[in-house]
Amino acid sequence: MLFSVEQYLIFFSVILLLAVISSKAAAKSGIPSLILFLGIGMLVGSDGPGGIYFNNPKQTQYIGIVSLIYILFSGGIDTNLQLIKPIIKPGVILSTLGVVLTCLFLGFFLPYVSSFTLMEGLLLGAIVSSTDAAAVFMILRAKGVHLKPNLRSLLELESGANDPMAVFLTIAILELIMHQNKTFFSVLMSFVQQMGIGLLFGPFLALIFYNIVNRIRLEFDGLYPVLSLAYVVFIYAIVQYVGGSGFLAVYLAGIYLGNKKFVHKKSLILFHDGLAWLMQIIMFITLGLLVFPSKLVTVASSGFLISVFLILIARPLAVFISLSFSKISLKEKVLISWIGLRGSVPIILATYPYTAGYLKADIIFNLVFFIVLTSVILQGTMIPFVAKKLKLNANPQKRIRFPIEYVPRDEIRGDLFEFEVSASSIICNKSIVNIDLPPNSLIVLIQREGRIIVPRGTTVLVNGDLLLILSDKESVNSLFKLFDTEVDSTRHAA
Repeated sequence: MLFSVEQYLIFFSVILLLAVISSKAAAKSGIPSLILFLGIGMLVGSDGPGGIYFNNPKQTQYIGIVSLIYILFSGGIDTNLQLIKPIIKPGVILSTLGVVLTCLFLGFFLPYVSSFTLMEGLLLGAIVSSTDAAAVFMILRAKGVHLKPNLRSLLELESGANDPMAVFLTIAILELIMHQNKTFFSVLMSFVQQMGIGLLFGPFLALIFYNIVNRIRLEFDGLYPVLSLAYVVFIYAIVQYVGGSGFLAVYLAGIYLGNKKFVHKKSLILFHDGLAWLMQIIMFITLGLLVFPSKLVTVASSGFLISVFLILIARPLAVFISLSFSKISLKEKVLISWIGLRGSVPIILATYPYTAGYLKADIIFNLVFFIVLTSVILQGTMIPFVAKKLKLNANPQKRIRFPIEYVPRDEIRGDLFEFEVSASSIICNKSIVNIDLPPNSLIVLIQREGRIIVPRGTTVLVNGDLLLILSDKESVNSLFKLFDTEVDSTRHAA
């Protein structure tokens, strides 16, 4: 039966609208949006009332790769380097050694509870070894759980950095299974090559983009998102082409650019944030279409057993071993162990055995899908309870949403900084005219109880006011002393 172009457009737009509306319900209920997006795909699929037959793993893999490129870049550009500096070492160890250990533990466990061989167990372990921060933080926000900045930053760094590692392990183990002439040494050399090239080329190509975007001076502002859209894909493609990890390069490029000042930075960050959401919606709905819910029943018993082992044994062991020499407390390690939700990447990686022509690809895909669902439902719903029992809740930090964007110019040496007036500050309950602001510092806007106030000399600053101040770097330390607070590296916009 043939449909008109209008009918296809109606169907596509309705699906996107349902996904957006469902994200609102997910935010309120604490259910990760990925579950609802997958559910929409399963409902319109061949086993659901929609009845659309879709069984193209290769096409799904392409969609997943493109989606992951933009999701990783968006995650990187939104990462504050100052916040992750204190936890870079444990974060990198957790996202590399932790992934390998999770893979090994599952690999040795699976032959005892299934018909999988050791190598097949390692393959499944590699596929489900990465974590999903988006699912975690949606639950935390919905349930009002606020983690300490270092703990939150560690989880964000792990989830972004462990994806390239999981991709490499999956491809490497699959090649060892499919090609007997492959050796462990060749895999190790491939790892060094891919990670090394990705590590070098990601920031280097980001530096080139940084110089281009600040100097090109396009006539139309709407072309800047197009420029970044093309360049992000170029970074991935060129690094992959020369034998590196394109995913790692894209993520590092995002981190580099997120911590530099360039033209239209805020608007580009918002553009890529929206693009990342669109990619997640398309990817999850496609993955939902690919799975046949009736087949999940056949792997339910073994899938549940594997999920329990992953949640209660493999993940905690990997975390405690990886962080054994860090200063992270026992309670924090327990919470990190529990906050290890599986998300989109494992399901995307589960399509690789399909495209490689592996005989057990169908079983692996269904198992991975079941493990992801179980992880999100079991772990996700328990995160607020675990965080509360461990007493790791922190006071929520106020976020400033000012209705302006700061575009840096060469002739302007300042930057925008955020400050909160505390009751202990010497400026509290004083008018701006009576405050001895450092030279070259200007209060631009004030946020008070959700309202934006344009400052005047007679405006009195009160406890809880959130200020946006334009200042040069030489005056910043004086500002922090004036506001009686520790240095906050968070800046509004650049």
